[in-house]
Amino acid sequence: MKTALKKACDFLVGNMSLLVFLIGVFAVWRPEALTWVGPHIPVLLGIIMFGMGITLTVDDFKNILRNPKGIFIGVCAQFLIMPAVAFGLVKAFGLPPEIAIGVILVGTCPGGTASNVIAYLAKGDVALSVSMSATSTILAPLVTPILTYLLADAVIDVSVSSMMMSIVKMVLLPVLLGLGVHHFFENFSRKINPFMPMLSAVTVVLTVGGVVSLSAAKLLDVGLMMFAVVICHNSFGLLLGYILAKLFRLDEKRSRTVSIEVGMQNSGMAASLAVLYFDPVAAIPGAIFSVWHNVSGAMLANYFAKHSEEDNNDDLINNSIKCI
Repeated sequence: MKTALKKACDFLVGNMSLLVFLIGVFAVWRPEALTWVGPHIPVLLGIIMFGMGITLTVDDFKNILRNPKGIFIGVCAQFLIMPAVAFGLVKAFGLPPEIAIGVILVGTCPGGTASNVIAYLAKGDVALSVSMSATSTILAPLVTPILTYLLADAVIDVSVSSMMMSIVKMVLLPVLLGLGVHHFFENFSRKINPFMPMLSAVTVVLTVGGVVSLSAAKLLDVGLMMFAVVICHNSFGLLLGYILAKLFRLDEKRSRTVSIEVGMQNSGMAASLAVLYFDPVAAIPGAIFSVWHNVSGAMLANYFAKHSEEDNNDDLINNSIKCI
C-alpha cells in the first residue's frame, strides 16, 4: 500500500506541469465539469499553504537572523522587480482592465510554493529559498494589497483592508498552522509529510482547472497574448533577480536562489484573489503562470545543475594540474 502511494505521489509531483496543462485544456473544452471548483479556490489555496507550512521548522525562521543580507536582498527584489515588470507589461501590451489587474496580482504576490524544490534541483541555497518564501509569505498580507492598490487603483478600485484579511486567512494562518503541527506534533507531521507534495499537486491541478473553467470563453480570445505576457513576466523576473543578486555580490548558489524565488510567484494566491475581488477573467494570468513557471523553473534548474557539474569538473581538473 505504501509503495503504491509513493509511486502515485512521485507520478503526480513529477508530472504536475503536464497535468496542469491537461486540466487547463479540459477546462476550456468542458468548463461546466469544473465550475464547481470556483467557490472552493480559497480553501484549496489554504491547503497548499498548509502543505508548505508543515515542511517548515522554527530553525528555518532562525535563518532569517543568521543570513539577513541574502534574505533582505531577495525579498526586496521579489516585491520590487515583479510588480514593476507587471506594471510595465500591462502598459506595453495595452491590456484591458480585467486582465491588467490579474497580471498585477501575479506580480505583487509572494514567492511560489514550488520554488524550494526548484532551488534544490538547481543546486541553489535551499535554506535561503525556504527563508525567502517564508518571509515574503509573512509580509504578503501587508505588502500585496498595498502594492496592488498603488499599481492598479487607477484601473480598478482595490479594497486594501479586505484583501489584507483574505491573505491572512488564505495564506498566513494555514502556513502558521502547518508550522505549529510540525513543531508540536513532530511524529504526526513526519508520517504525513511524504504525502503532502501529492496533496499539494492535486490541489494545484484542481485550482488551475477551476480558474480556467470560470473564464474559458475569454481565454480563447486572449490566450496567446496572455502566454506572451506571462513568459515575459517570468523571464524578466528570473533574469533580473539573478543580475540584482550578482550586483550585491551574492555567491553563485545564492544568486541562483534569488533568481528562482523572484521569478516563481504564488500564482495560486493571485488567482484566488482575482476570483474573490475581481472578474474571474482576472484569474487567467495566474492560471497560465501556474503552468509556465513550473516548466521554466524545471528548465532553469537543469541548466544550473549542468553548469554546476561542469564547474566542479573544471575545478577538479585545475586542482589536478596544480598537484602535478
